Amino acid sequence: MRKLSSILLPVIGLLYPFFVYFGMEHVSTPVFALILGAVWLIRAPALLRQPGGHWMLGAALAYCVLLAFSGEALMLRWYPALISALLLFVFGISLKYGPPMVERIARVREPDLPPEAIPYTRKVTWVWVGFFVFNGLMSTALTLWAPLSWWTLYNGFIAYLLMGALFGGEWLLRRRLRKPA
Repeated sequence: MRKLSSILLPVIGLLYPFFVYFGMEHVSTPVFALILGAVWLIRAPALLRQPGGHWMLGAALAYCVLLAFSGEALMLRWYPALISALLLFVFGISLKYGPPMVERIARVREPDLPPEAIPYTRKVTWVWVGFFVFNGLMSTALTLWAPLSWWTLYNGFIAYLLMGALFGGEWLLRRRLRKPA
């Protein structure tokens, strides 16, 4: 069950723009809110053990409550911007109160991270902060001024291509930097 719950939220997040695009005419906004809230509650025990997890869970559940009571279908489109803002907060606050989020992630695979890698993880965390600012602004602009099809294309496809390019580029750079001279 724990494995299923750790996969459920990211999969729902990945498919969320398509659920909104295809489901807005068939599923009421409060039902969307109920399903989304249930997914966050299923994931809650794991989130509460992660840095910033309390904030993410609280904000996501508050959004679900607002969504359920407002019944406004347009509010469904704000979810990707909210997620970007939450991730921006978590990554940004880790830069102030350390260790940087990328260092925390790196230490999962390599607990004895070499000291010279620490400044690098800080720089990569800054890159992700920049990405979350850009992504949040794009999601917001598309929510406010673009048709649903553009919003779906960006939030359901282009944003993930950009994340993949960022992951891939950083992985290639890291491999190059780690090669012995």
